[in-house]
Amino acid sequence: MMWTPDSWRVKPAKHIPDDYPDPEALAAVEQELSRFPPLVFAGEVRTLRRRLADVSAGKAFLLQGGDCAESFKEFHPNNIRDTFRVLLQMSVALTYGAAMPVVKVGRIAGQFAKPRSSPTEDSGGVTLPSYRGDNINGMAFDETSRVPDPRRLQQAYGQAAATLNLLRALAKGGYADLRNVHRWMLEFTNEPQGVRFRALADRISEAMAFMEACGITGSGDESVSETEFYTSHEGLLLGYEQAMTREDSTSGDWYDTSAHMIWIGDRTRQPDGAHVEFCRGVQNPIGIKCGPTLEPDDLIALIDILNPDNKAGRLVLISRFGANKVGDGLPRLIRRVEEEGRHVVWSSDPMHGNTQKAQSGYKTRAFDNIAAEITQFFDICRSEGAHPGGVHFEMTGQDVTECIGGGQAISEENLSLRYHTHCDPRLNASQSLELAFILAEKLREDRQSAEIGSSTAP
Repeated sequence: MMWTPDSWRVKPAKHIPDDYPDPEALAAVEQELSRFPPLVFAGEVRTLRRRLADVSAGKAFLLQGGDCAESFKEFHPNNIRDTFRVLLQMSVALTYGAAMPVVKVGRIAGQFAKPRSSPTEDSGGVTLPSYRGDNINGMAFDETSRVPDPRRLQQAYGQAAATLNLLRALAKGGYADLRNVHRWMLEFTNEPQGVRFRALADRISEAMAFMEACGITGSGDESVSETEFYTSHEGLLLGYEQAMTREDSTSGDWYDTSAHMIWIGDRTRQPDGAHVEFCRGVQNPIGIKCGPTLEPDDLIALIDILNPDNKAGRLVLISRFGANKVGDGLPRLIRRVEEEGRHVVWSSDPMHGNTQKAQSGYKTRAFDNIAAEITQFFDICRSEGAHPGGVHFEMTGQDVTECIGGGQAISEENLSLRYHTHCDPRLNASQSLELAFILAEKLREDRQSAEIGSSTAP
């Protein structure tokens, strides 16, 4: 079957709402969006693919993180800035630990729509359609809010454009200067929950002092004063993704200009489904969420469809098993992909498989389970001969109380204090940094062990 931007429409499409009251109005909005300027550019996407090819080869590390679901209500420049800031801090710790570049990709500027386990929700004896994300319907539990409204797609586009504008300014305008980021990290390690990481922060300080002594001060040096930052979201609402797809005039290839990278969810990765059909034709890096129900043969079938030429930097395989299942499910996937010689990035999403319900009714995630899945991911990759290439977090720069545990010792009783998510629980800024330091220590230990092993080899 020949691929076109709309060839997905003849395939079965899961988790895409089919109950818009006025399909003609939806089509008109999608047509209008197709005439809007692209949000990202083909050259940026190609650069990200090269960076991910380095990750695939074990020469870089991928840090992907951001909101579970962006909202219209919480759209504010301070929120964007704070999430960007935490990702920068995390990346510096990881860069030092891994001794390699960190590719920074935000779940931002488009992460609105969410698949839901049930099409309806019940409250107080009333049943209404589920909230699907702010670009589809409203979160308020009333009939009017839950009706899909195509005008929300226009608002989502506008918010994404404004978010990208600010992110580009932050990345290139001096805010991302390495000295600023390191100062923020030292502030964190002076806090009670960060004291245990002070030694690592001091080693980074020594490395930066050495750089400055060598004349690398940031003045006129883009590698110190600026950073690369890319955007991503789940490519769920295919009408919007199609509307944002453009043919590159220099290559003739098609790019989804809604984000630099899109991913296919664990619920929508059917080889004969609409989401796989759409993604196979665009040249963006594509993520595949890999959960407990994914069999090795099915994963190879997906890779054959999405990356038939086996090009490095095209596919990111994002494992999301849960701390109690990753040991059984992930090794056989890695083993089969490595045996087949497929070029992929292996990344860990330790969030989705570790969701639980507190006695108070709040959805939450335990910090210890998140950390345990990441640690197992690294160990499994190493034992199977694969590069543990990245991590994928749902997190925010805000001081929310949505995940329990960590250095702040957030308890189930604390969840109601600042539980602001519109969908799933997120790590707050402190918990995110704590995980980054734990990862940095793990990466540094692994690197030192590898160096010792190579130096003693005959």
